[in-house]
Amino acid sequence: MKVRNPKNRFDLSIGRKERVLEVGGGHNPHPRANIETDKFTDSNYHRSGDFKLLEHQEFVPAEGEALPFKDKEFDYVICCHVLEHAEDPHQFLQEQFRVAKRGYIETPSLLGEVLAARDSHRWILHEYKDVLYIVDKQKINFQPGSVNLMELVQDYLPKHSIGFKVLERTHANIMTVRIEWRDNFEYVVDPTDPEILQYFTSQWKEAWGPAFFPEKGMVRELRDASAAFLDIVKSVYRSKVLKKN
Repeated sequence: MKVRNPKNRFDLSIGRKERVLEVGGGHNPHPRANIETDKFTDSNYHRSGDFKLLEHQEFVPAEGEALPFKDKEFDYVICCHVLEHAEDPHQFLQEQFRVAKRGYIETPSLLGEVLAARDSHRWILHEYKDVLYIVDKQKINFQPGSVNLMELVQDYLPKHSIGFKVLERTHANIMTVRIEWRDNFEYVVDPTDPEILQYFTSQWKEAWGPAFFPEKGMVRELRDASAAFLDIVKSVYRSKVLKKN
């Protein structure tokens, strides 16, 4: 079952002594992972830099659809920005459910793919009413538009705009889908329901707002914005101050 939508990939419920697997850590391995797996170590087509392994981590070459581990061998599995590349997303997810008791999945959101599309992404994803919908981009002839804003929304604004950083934290699904789960979570590959497909194939409609960004009361909005600003201050302090000492 889905447990929650964490605010980022470090906001995870992992015990200190728990054994953690990461599937496809690539150039940006999660420091909490004990074991790293990756299908591609000699090509950067599916990532933004060279493959990297931290000192405390063990590497096991493997495909996400066929993990060489026993059932429930891990307490937790992390998978960030890999599912959208998978050959078979159903088998890919089932393998993670098999080898781990709990886990975290992060992918670009539907809006994230529109704003920052990548040719290496085969699938486009949208979470709606706690169900993750996974759609083959070719089957719907997905066209992100004539202008790709990837450098703007993934590089420039996160570095230079406090307002954008607050927006990312208060409305996380503007760029990503983040799901923490136990045992498994509900998903549909290539849905046929017209109500769902309209989000992937039609022009934006004002009425869709609550489906993408559930409404909050003013008190909740102010609390979330304040928490987001505090989180930004802490992040800047860690990166600018602590690293220099």
